Amino acid sequence: KLVSYHDHNEAERADELIAGLEQGSSVALVSDAGTPGISDPGYRLVQRAIEVGVVAVSIPGAVAFVAALIVSGLPTDAVFFGGFLPSKKAERRNRLREVSEIPATLAFYESPRRMGGTLGDCLEILGDRPAAVGREITKLHEEFSRGTLSQLHSKFSSATFKGETVLLIDRVREVTQKADPASSLIGRLAAIEAEGIDPKAALKRVAREFGISKSEAYRIVQSDRK
Repeated sequence: KLVSYHDHNEAERADELIAGLEQGSSVALVSDAGTPGISDPGYRLVQRAIEVGVVAVSIPGAVAFVAALIVSGLPTDAVFFGGFLPSKKAERRNRLREVSEIPATLAFYESPRRMGGTLGDCLEILGDRPAAVGREITKLHEEFSRGTLSQLHSKFSSATFKGETVLLIDRVREVTQKADPASSLIGRLAAIEAEGIDPKAALKRVAREFGISKSEAYRIVQSDRK
């Protein structure tokens, strides 16, 4: 018998499943992708099972951030998995500040449509660290991009792609320098204008990518030209 188990019914369904376990039933929690409990419902059910003395056994499946880490070329001796970064820019930047000094490779899941903006935030707050972006890990269209955060930002800030993505970032190093947001914005603006985009349209686009107002982007550009 299959029953649904997801974010919206997890609390109610967990009680129902635990009741079945206490009556002698066996329950297997499965996922259509990845491993249950890893950025996926499951934790509450396991917690309730432990509380009532039911034995929980793990049979791991593919975990995207682990599979990506293995071939990223980044250190694997210590890893911090942060799940999905906040979708709102201010919250995302605060989260990056919180994890910036962790002495481990940082691993996050991210939406393809936010990847450009997220890489820009990472570059500014974490510095230009080595990083990797993995897409559709273990699937037919698996793809990896490796380089520095600035290189990846240049690649993904205007790229359109689909699929589940993993972002991996090297740990903090003493030699890592914080990126100058003005310099990265100026460089990105120049790259957009080199595509033949009208200056006004280019300014609007770079402001959107960096998550700031057009007037603020204009102020940075004018300040750089003085």
